[in-house]
Amino acid sequence: MSEPTRLSKRVIELLGCSRREADLYITSGWISVDGQVIEAPQHKVDEQQRVELLPGASLDPVEPVSLLLHVPAGSSGGALLRLPTRDNHWEADPHAQRILHGHFLRQEQSLPLQNGASGLVVLSQDWRAQRKLREDGARLEQEYLVEVSGEMPANGLERLKKGLLHKGVQYPPCKASWQSEQRLRFALKNPAPDLLRTLCTALGLQVREMKRIRIGGVPMAKLPLGQWRYLGDKERF
Repeated sequence: MSEPTRLSKRVIELLGCSRREADLYITSGWISVDGQVIEAPQHKVDEQQRVELLPGASLDPVEPVSLLLHVPAGSSGGALLRLPTRDNHWEADPHAQRILHGHFLRQEQSLPLQNGASGLVVLSQDWRAQRKLREDGARLEQEYLVEVSGEMPANGLERLKKGLLHKGVQYPPCKASWQSEQRLRFALKNPAPDLLRTLCTALGLQVREMKRIRIGGVPMAKLPLGQWRYLGDKERF
């Protein structure tokens, strides 16, 4: 019995293609080994294994993607980068596509959450989205829902809208409204990591939970906690 060989070499023999083309077929998820898609060119196969090119195969390179995650409170940056997997992809993703291992590589996180918050996080390997979030991030409105306890002064919302002055510190103006008796909705640009908690504390409120639900023109919507979806082609921050 001969020694196992690299999958890329086997594909070259099977299709009569170049090394570059073989690698592209494999990393784009178009090659199966005994019925299982393998995306690693260095994967070892033996002569008895069935290597096939899947229907619809193309040599077009894999396009970079952006992922939207609904993360729990307290998730660190390192944990976020390990979070997306095939298993926790939202099954109702309206922008679903073929999930490839390459979609989880070289993802960059932008616009971190408020400290202690849950909610929408963006990971992207698309340089256009990365540049947008990096260069225009300070101008993108972020929307949060904040569960609070305590009683706000009667003029509290007006003070937030004008820019709260507290203990000699002037805070930036933000849009704020009550969504329910214990839930505030904030919309603000480029918030410092502890800004919402500081604003609420200054008004005599205790923060119980915070959740980011929108960045710019992209809402989290119905994405379940702990799951992710693709950013759609027509969605814009």
